[in-house]
Amino acid sequence: MILYNSKMNKKIKKATRSETEAIKSIFLEQYPNGVTELDYTNIYELLIAVMLSAQCTDKRVNIITPALFNKFPTPNDLANSDIIEVKSMINSCSFFNVKAGNLIKMAQSLVENFNGEVPLNQKDLMSLAGVGQKTANVVLSEYLGVNCIAVDTHVFRVAHRLGLSDAKTALKTEEELTKKFKTELHLLHQAMVIFGRYHCKAINPLCDECILKHLCKSDGRFKI
Repeated sequence: MILYNSKMNKKIKKATRSETEAIKSIFLEQYPNGVTELDYTNIYELLIAVMLSAQCTDKRVNIITPALFNKFPTPNDLANSDIIEVKSMINSCSFFNVKAGNLIKMAQSLVENFNGEVPLNQKDLMSLAGVGQKTANVVLSEYLGVNCIAVDTHVFRVAHRLGLSDAKTALKTEEELTKKFKTELHLLHQAMVIFGRYHCKAINPLCDECILKHLCKSDGRFKI
């Protein structure tokens, strides 16, 4: 099977079953205890941090959240907050206007529908404002070790460069990775994020020193 990379007008071979297993083994060996780089102390803080991290770096989120968590330590505090104040506290984050509104609505829903507790299942999490499948999966895999994988830009790029997926969307890529890897998805998610962030970068990937160079199908051509 062939992957088509429209950005570079190149065809990329699909990873075989044995290559997929080899990729999985290398990721688990290299990153056996991978965890998010977002700072948090409880699931409520994790949910906020993940919501803020959409199209924003973890480093920036970690600069923003200490003051935010201190000011609004519980869902009830955030639910009754002033949106102008929330905006001012997160205004260095991308799309801060939308995110501020979603944070308050999310907290209000927690108070009104979940007794002020963050729900521990995907369906209920996705009922919250600003929480899509990717955010829900990140929270569940990070906090509970649930066997699910979330596809951000790093995971999407790595999956396509390694020939693990030819899907056009994050959700379809998630389906392909889930089907192929089957188990230990929460560890593989963090492994692929870390690998994509620091090694298999969108621009100037470190191909010469790559632990998966012998299995790579694109040699850095897939830029997303």
